[in-house]
Amino acid sequence: MIIDFSQGKIIVTPDEVQIRLDQATLYGMAEDIKFKMDVQIMYADAGAVRWSLKLDSAEQLLQIKDTLMI
Repeated sequence: MIIDFSQGKIIVTPDEVQIRLDQATLYGMAEDIKFKMDVQIMYADAGAVRWSLKLDSAEQLLQIKDTLMI
């Protein structure tokens, strides 16, 4: 699934998330992705790799969560 949002594109498969921003690309395996629903943030925490991203809407978060089957 591809989700367009204000900062770029999010590509989601059941196994991983790829976020394409203007200046960078972020990756995360499904098991490393977490969500803060109340503030619309998706984040990855896998040892030395850490990133977070504020999405445009709760609907986007739910679409990603459903695709990852978390």
